Amino acid sequence: MFAIAPAMGKANLSASQLKLLSGKARWIFRVGEAGFPTVPTIALTRAAWEALQHERLQRDVRLRTHWIACLFKLVGKDETPPLLVVRTSAATHNGGLMSAKMGIAAPTNAEDAVDPTRALAKAIKNAFDSYGFGQGWTGRADEDRGKQIVLVQSVAEGEIEQFLTRNATTGALGPAPLNGAPLPRFPESVDALVSLLDAKAGRHMCCTVAIRKGQVLFLSARPSQVTAAADLEAAVDRVTRKVWTAQNAVSRVDPTRLTQLLHPRLKSKDGVTPIAMGLGVSPGAASGVIVFNAEDAARMRARGKHCILVVNETGPADIEGMKAATGILTARGGMTSHAGVIARITGKPCVASVRTMSVDASEMVCRIGDREFRMGDRLTIDGSDGSVYLGTLPLAQPHIGGAIGKLLGWSDASRTISVRTNAETVDSAMTALSFGAEGIGLARSEHMFFSTERMVALRRMILSEDEEDRSRAVNGLVDFQTGDYSNLFSAMKGLPVTVRLFDPPLHEFLPRSDEDIEETAASLGLAVRALRLRLERLAEFNPMLGHRGVRLAITYPEILQMQMQAIMAGARAASETQNEPVSVEVMVPFVSTASEVAWVRERVYAIAANSGLLRSERVKFAFGTMIELPRACLRAGEIASMVDFFSFGTNDLTQTTFGISRDDAPTFLTAYQRKGVYERDPFVSIDEKGVGEMIQIAIERGRAANPKLKIGICGEHAGDPASLKFFSGLGVDYVSCSPYRVPVARLTLAQTSA
Repeated sequence: MFAIAPAMGKANLSASQLKLLSGKARWIFRVGEAGFPTVPTIALTRAAWEALQHERLQRDVRLRTHWIACLFKLVGKDETPPLLVVRTSAATHNGGLMSAKMGIAAPTNAEDAVDPTRALAKAIKNAFDSYGFGQGWTGRADEDRGKQIVLVQSVAEGEIEQFLTRNATTGALGPAPLNGAPLPRFPESVDALVSLLDAKAGRHMCCTVAIRKGQVLFLSARPSQVTAAADLEAAVDRVTRKVWTAQNAVSRVDPTRLTQLLHPRLKSKDGVTPIAMGLGVSPGAASGVIVFNAEDAARMRARGKHCILVVNETGPADIEGMKAATGILTARGGMTSHAGVIARITGKPCVASVRTMSVDASEMVCRIGDREFRMGDRLTIDGSDGSVYLGTLPLAQPHIGGAIGKLLGWSDASRTISVRTNAETVDSAMTALSFGAEGIGLARSEHMFFSTERMVALRRMILSEDEEDRSRAVNGLVDFQTGDYSNLFSAMKGLPVTVRLFDPPLHEFLPRSDEDIEETAASLGLAVRALRLRLERLAEFNPMLGHRGVRLAITYPEILQMQMQAIMAGARAASETQNEPVSVEVMVPFVSTASEVAWVRERVYAIAANSGLLRSERVKFAFGTMIELPRACLRAGEIASMVDFFSFGTNDLTQTTFGISRDDAPTFLTAYQRKGVYERDPFVSIDEKGVGEMIQIAIERGRAANPKLKIGICGEHAGDPASLKFFSGLGVDYVSCSPYRVPVARLTLAQTSA
C-alpha cells in the first residue's frame, strides 16, 4: 500500500513498487511524477489487503496503522478528508471488473478502513473479488492474484471529460473525440497533458480529466484500440517530433498488424454488376473458391489456393477457418457481429448480412437469389462496400508508401537477414517487389501450369505410357516454361530467383470428377476407359510421400532435361534485354540422400554447361536443395559439400517430423489446442523444440562441411513473426514468404536484429 500521487509532494516509489504498477496506476504515477496536476491516489495490492484482513482477525494494528497513514496522503492542505473513489487497475480491460464506486465517505475511525461491512473496505473487497470474474481472468490463481491492485482516490471536483490522446483514424496528436462525441473547449494545459501522456505511453490513450475553474486535473488513462493505420501514423509522427528515434518506432510497431494495411481492391467495377449486396464489415477485396467449413478452408490454404468461407454466420468454432480463408461471406450479422470483429482483427475482407443468401452447410450448397453455388465455385467479395460478384475479378494490389514506407525503410537499416518472396508469376513478383522483396526464394515451377491449356500439356506428360510419349509431351512444355522464366528473370532485374525443380504431388494435377475425366480424355484423344485405367495405375495411397520431387527427376530424367533447358533458355533471353546479370538458383526438392543430390547435380551442371552460360558474365548460376525431410537434416553434412545453398521447406518438414498431413490436420489440431495438448498449430508457428532442432542440426552440420553454405527458409513459417524470431537466431541468410507477408518479415527481422 503506497501513494502513487499524494495530495502534497511527489511519490517516492521503490523499484519493487514500480514493478507492481499496472493499468491506470501506471499512468497516474507517470503523469503525477512529471509534475502535472493529478488526482491524489493510493495503490493497494491484494497481498496487502489480505494481510490487513488477517491482522484484523488477530486483533493486531501495526499494518492498519500504515494503511491509515497512506489514506492521510489523500488529504490536501485544507486538511479536510475528501470523498473517495475505489476502482480496479487491471493491465487489460476485463468485462467483469467492478465499475468505479464513487462518493465514499472517508473513514471516521480505524475500523472503517478495514471492516468489509463498512463502505470503504466493502468497496475495496468487491473490487478485488471482481478480478476473479473478469472475462480476461485465466484462473491461474497465484499468478493473477499477485498482479491485482485496487486504487483509492480522492473525488475530483469539476466537469469530468474524456478524450483520446490521438485521433483514432488518422493518428494525429489530440485531444481527439471519443466515439465521435464533440469535445468541449479545453484549457491550453490539456495539450501539455496529451503530449506528456503520448510520450510516456507511446500509444493511443483514452484519458479522463476533471476541469474546474480553467484548471485540468488528471484522473486516469487506459490504452485505446485503434486501426493499424492510425497506430502507424502515430509512430512515424513521434519520430518526426523527436519523441522517439527511428529505432524506437521499428521496435514498437506490431508486425502482425501491417497486413491490415495491405488490402487488395477491385481494379475496376465497370461492366460488372453485383449478384448481391451486404454490409462491408472489413475492408479489402478477395476472390476464391467457395468453402463451407474451417477444415476445407485450412486445406485450401495448405495447397496455396485462395478461398471464400461462406456461412450463415460465424462463431468461435469458425475462427481457424476465417484465418485460413482469403475472405469471409455471411448471410447474417453486422459491424459488431463475430464475423465482422474477427475479420477486422485478422485483416480479412468480409461481407456480412447478405439477406438474399442462404447456406445449407450439410448439403454444402448456398443460394444467392435464384442462383445455386457449390464448393469450388468462385466468388469475389468487396468488404469495403459489401458487394458480391460472380467469378474471379482482377484485383489491384496495394503499394507501400507514406508512413509504412518510412517505417520499413527504417527497419531495413537494422535488418541483417534478407527477405525474398514465393512467386511464380510476374504479377506476384511485382507485388512482392513493391513490398520490398529482395529476390524470389521459391518459384514453384508446377504452379505455372494452372491454366487450362497448360494443365492439358502437363497431364499429357504425367499420363504418358512410355519414354517416347513422355519426351513428345515434354517438348510441348519447354516453350511455356522458357517464356515464364524469361519474364520472371526480367521482372527481378538481377535479384536472385530460386527455381524449384518439378515437385507436383501427382494427385493434385490429375482429374478426379467424372466430368473432369471426360474432358481430359477428350483433350488428350483418349478413350475414357483407357484414361481411367491409367489413373488407377498412377494412384498412390499417400501421394504427399510418394512419387514427387527429386524422385520424378530421377525416374523421368526427360522432365529434368526439359526444365533445365527452359531455365537456361529463359536466362539467356532475359540477359539479352537487361543490363543486370541474371541470378539463377536451381533447387532440387524432397531429397533424403546425398546420392540423390549427386545424381541430379551431375545432370543439371551438364545441361547448364551445354547452354554455354556457365562461363558467361551475364548469368550467375547456383545449385542447391530443399531440406524438408528429417533424414536430409541428419545427413546435411554429406549433402552440403555438393550444393551452394540449403532452403528449408518448413511446411513439409513439419509434416514429416510430426507425421501429420497438413491437409488433414485441421480436423484434430483445433481440439488439441483447445485441450492444451499442443500450445499452438505447428503449421502456423514453427515447432522450435522438434522441427526447429532439426533445422538447427542441419545448419550446424551443413556449415561444418561447407562454410560458404547459404541458408534460406521458405514456406508459411517465413512470414510468421513468432517463427521469424526463432529463425533469426539460427544464422540464416534469407527467408522467403508470400508477397503480402514481405513487410511483416522485414519489420520482424529488424526487431530481432535490434
